[in-house]
This record gives sequence, structure tokens and C-alpha cells, in this order.
Amino acid sequence: MEIKNKSLVLASKSPRRQQLLKEMGFSFSVKTLDTDEAFPESLDKMAVAEFLAEKKADAYLPYLYDEEVLITADTTVISENQILNKPATPQEAREMLQLLQGKPHEVITGVCIRDLQHKILISDCTRVDFSPLDDIEIKYYIKNFQPFDKAGGYGIQDWIGLIGISSIQGSYYTVMGLPVHKVYQQLKTTYELLY
Repeated sequence: MEIKNKSLVLASKSPRRQQLLKEMGFSFSVKTLDTDEAFPESLDKMAVAEFLAEKKADAYLPYLYDEEVLITADTTVISENQILNKPATPQEAREMLQLLQGKPHEVITGVCIRDLQHKILISDCTRVDFSPLDDIEIKYYIKNFQPFDKAGGYGIQDWIGLIGISSIQGSYYTVMGLPVHKVYQQLKTTYELLY
């Protein structure tokens, strides 16, 4: 699937976002640009993912060609009114997973779709319930799955998602890092898709 007279660019290092866009059937290229992911402390926590997706798209703007449609995204995990970013160390990952286990949290993925004429922001929120986990299970997961590139220190598609997530309310794919249903509808509404 393609966008008529445009080429789709995913500006993300995330293999999960690349996988999801590919599974949607889109032809696209991947281009990455390191972006500062700082955000104002006063910003509503529910708006951070969308803010960062827009920030990534704005950073890419000087490199965007007229025929390109850019997709950027960011995912945040919010537990007890606290944003859990990507853990830098095994200890941080352990602390995050100990905080999440046995209770619900929200996962929000914000997306910016833009070309030189349009800029569209969307986001989606999914509630995730973690079963209580033993310390040995948390240590096993961190050792074997190295979740240091994942917000909240876990991937729903990984072993910990299989054994530890008791329910979700919302989109599984939003938790993976791309609300594919909303991205597809927005691309379909804004552009002419060639199947």
C-alpha cells in the first residue's frame, strides 16, 4: 500500500513501530534523527507523548522533502501520576516493574503525521493491568529480554506480557508503540491510498 504521489517515512528507531507499519501493508522508508526528549514539567502527563511526537517531527522538518509524509511517535507509561521513561540500568528497570506489578497503569502513544502542508497530531491511551510478579520473574525478564529501549521497562509482546498482563482496556498496538487503527484512518482521510 502506498500514498498517491507521496513516499511514507517512518522516523523511528523502534523495531516494533517498523514491524507494525509493515504489517499494515505500507511501503515506507526509515530515517532516524536523534532528538532531545525533554518536556516542560508543567505539561499534563497525558499530553507528553503527543508533545514529544510533535517535537520529533519538528526536528525532522528541515530534512523533509515535498513528496514525503513523515510519521513520528512517542510512548509514555504513567503509573501513580508518574511518567516512567526508558530505564537506563537493570536496577531502574526492576524499580519500574516493581511499581507497575499488581496494579493498573496507562500507556499513551502520541503520533505526528506531517508533510510540508499538513501537521496532524493524534494519541491513544490504553489501560494495562499487571498481575503481581515475583522478584525472580522480574529479574528473569530483565536478564533475558533487556527492556532498556521500552517505556516503563517492558514490552507487551515480550515474555512478561505473556505471563504478567492480566487485562487491557484499549488497543494492544498502542502499548506496542503505534495506534495503528488511528494512524490508518488518518492516512486514509488525509491522503489517497493506493492498494
